[in-house]
Amino acid sequence: MRQATVYIDQEALQYNLNRVKQLAPTAKIVSMVKANAYGHGVEACLAALSSTDAFGVACLEEALEIRELGYEQPITLIEGIFSGDEMQIVIEKKIECVVHHQQQLDWLRAHKDAYIAQGLKVWVKLNSGMNRLGFKVPEIIDVIHQLKAEGFTCVLAMHFANADADNHPLNEQQKNQFLHVKEACAPIMGSCCNSAAILKWPELNFDFVRPGIMLYGATPFADKSVEELDLKPVMTFTAEVIALNTIQAGEAVGYGSTFVADKDMYLAIVSIGYGDGYPRAFPKQNYVAINGQQTRVIGRVAMDMIAIDVTGIDAPLGTEVELWGKERLVDDVAEANGTIGYELLCRMSARPVRKLA
Repeated sequence: MRQATVYIDQEALQYNLNRVKQLAPTAKIVSMVKANAYGHGVEACLAALSSTDAFGVACLEEALEIRELGYEQPITLIEGIFSGDEMQIVIEKKIECVVHHQQQLDWLRAHKDAYIAQGLKVWVKLNSGMNRLGFKVPEIIDVIHQLKAEGFTCVLAMHFANADADNHPLNEQQKNQFLHVKEACAPIMGSCCNSAAILKWPELNFDFVRPGIMLYGATPFADKSVEELDLKPVMTFTAEVIALNTIQAGEAVGYGSTFVADKDMYLAIVSIGYGDGYPRAFPKQNYVAINGQQTRVIGRVAMDMIAIDVTGIDAPLGTEVELWGKERLVDDVAEANGTIGYELLCRMSARPVRKLA
């Protein structure tokens, strides 16, 4: 059988969750498991995150999957509901909603008594400069005061646009707006820290933090590695050598003949490609790892195969090649691909076999 495999290290995931607890000891943790736990597989990840305080997802379907797997922690729909008929399901399954526009408020108020009776919090979204979702100041202050007067328990929520960037002027603007609204609506619970903010601004942890990428052992920063952040990669993506070729100087490799050997070389063909979720476009030289040693990817990535340079490397048929994981970090593959680790993890296809490490 073709061996393209994704290994999930549950101990690494638990380690990263404990790292969040160390960084935000007084806050409750809303572990973000949207997009199939960032491509890692939600069922395996929930088992490793069972000690989290709550989960965060993007849509009702993701929340219902968590409930079907038997987890009873609070769940927050970070984009809220998309239609009024979802509200009854939300209440029945004890799922909490973000509200970020008037129609969502209308749907919420239409089910006020049942929502409050279930002890569900309302997460009210502040648009402080991201300009995607949320109420701006001063509208959000009026919204929160009205909801509190009606008996709802509210959480003031915000999302940073540039928490990964040092000295970006919008960071201070967003902080100041959040603190202003929080004071104007006191007493109220607050949540504004994603992974980057958890790692940078402990004074902003407040009541709930929302770690995402750091749980999975990838970095939210372009200039800080997971080692520097004391995080452990959770996913290891591997495939096997299925053929070996010797080429001479002047011979080309792969579609478009974009690589031409400048010397005699020994190549291995590996059973992986963009059909599996391995990226195709590399503006920079990319590498894989074999037994802890990194070596070049040669020529274009195809749908099902890549070529790698194994000149001077012992790599017989069946040798396992790490595409990313603990030796070749997903963040480094992403950087060579001109993207971010988040994207590579989330766009994994269903082809590779999933296994626990």
